[in-house]
Amino acid sequence: MERLGQTTTVNARVLDALRAAVVSGELAPGTLHSVQTLATQLGVSRTPVREALIKLAQQGMVRFERNRGVRVLQTSLHDLEEIFALRLLLEVPATRRATQLLDDGGRKELRKLFRQMQRAAEADDEFRLWQYDRRFHEALIAASGNTRLVSYVDGLRDTVLRQGVSTAGSSRSLADILAEHEVILDRVEAGDADGAAAAMRRHVLHTAELLIAQEGGGTDVALDWACPAP
Repeated sequence: MERLGQTTTVNARVLDALRAAVVSGELAPGTLHSVQTLATQLGVSRTPVREALIKLAQQGMVRFERNRGVRVLQTSLHDLEEIFALRLLLEVPATRRATQLLDDGGRKELRKLFRQMQRAAEADDEFRLWQYDRRFHEALIAASGNTRLVSYVDGLRDTVLRQGVSTAGSSRSLADILAEHEVILDRVEAGDADGAAAAMRRHVLHTAELLIAQEGGGTDVALDWACPAP
């Protein structure tokens, strides 16, 4: 992790740095760290580090251990099932609501993010595609009017990324991932709230099925209960 200067945005930067270190595996699952050591590495005081770790603990990424420090948590297949069940419960109705509320500016922003995803897919740049994929979902959830939901779902996605796994190149291509988002976007732009919600449900469920089967050696996924088809 790079040292961070003391700025007005230091809290946000510390949170981003620690989250990225956990997701990338730089802070490996199972390892124990002290707040002071992390603060020294980042070149900041203990306070923003502790505040950031509290947020990561709330997202299930780390756990405080009394008189020992903070431990980076491992993600299991059961965790993945729970995470995707929550995403179905949260993102599908949020997409329906967002489609009803989005104005022209919001739809243009979604289209812009999709085009960025498209360029990344054409360049075979998986990392950049995931960056804009994340922003696409964030923008859509934010448009539902629930700002807390944005950070919560973002935390769920981080927990999956902490596994260091991806369906890209294993279970589906970048073009396949792009196509699923295009269906969502088309329904949003058409003002079809139910169609957009159904497309989001298919996308999240398909991702869960592929990822869990891939990581579990063919394990079946039964998440339809979380958000049954209309």
